[in-house]
Amino acid sequence: MIDATFNDGILEICINRPESKNALNRAMYDRLTELFDEYGDNDSCVAIILYGAGGVFTAGADLKDFQQKREPGDSPAVRFLRSLSRAKPPVIAAVEGFAIGIGTTLLQHCDFVYATASTRCRLPFAALGLCPEGGSSLLLEQIVGRRKARDWLMTCRFFDGQEAHDAGYITELTDSGKTLEKARETAQALAKIPQNSLRATKEMLSGWHQPDLQKAFDNEVLMFAKCLATNATQDSIKQTGKV
Repeated sequence: MIDATFNDGILEICINRPESKNALNRAMYDRLTELFDEYGDNDSCVAIILYGAGGVFTAGADLKDFQQKREPGDSPAVRFLRSLSRAKPPVIAAVEGFAIGIGTTLLQHCDFVYATASTRCRLPFAALGLCPEGGSSLLLEQIVGRRKARDWLMTCRFFDGQEAHDAGYITELTDSGKTLEKARETAQALAKIPQNSLRATKEMLSGWHQPDLQKAFDNEVLMFAKCLATNATQDSIKQTGKV
């Protein structure tokens, strides 16, 4: 359900579970973590592209996983997000269709995000009885501002690619079906830049907030587990799964 190819220094990762709108389950998170652990600190990797099969990025987490007992510590999703956040090569997301939940929050850790004006995003955590995740309790406000971050996280409404771009969450909008092509163009352009200076630039831009980001992850893990354990949240998740 996670396909990967590595050619000419560029790793392409495809979320390939179209029958479930590319919803991410534990096994998929584990595979994504393996890939980012392997290539995120690999000098031969010049860029990582992440996209979804069938014209959909991802509908977010598989809600069935939320109905299972949560062990202490990081979930598979959080392990993936930590690995993604530490990747040294530039990470490029090509986003079409839906980007729900973690499908939206993981974009905070990408260096370039290409989407269409009609891409549908949503941060549904509060509506499910949950709290923000993916570092969004820290990063979202830094990226889009105080008012927009609260709007998206508290109302849990859908917002499209145009609004996300206007808020500074998306690098550039493309025509439908062209996001992956644009991502590949960017990856090839980045491959021509001296890699030591490119990585140094990313480290200087991202490294300063890493300690705070890891603390945010820690806090989100604790709060998420508390929310998930309540009967009200479990009822909400079960009801949502029936829709």
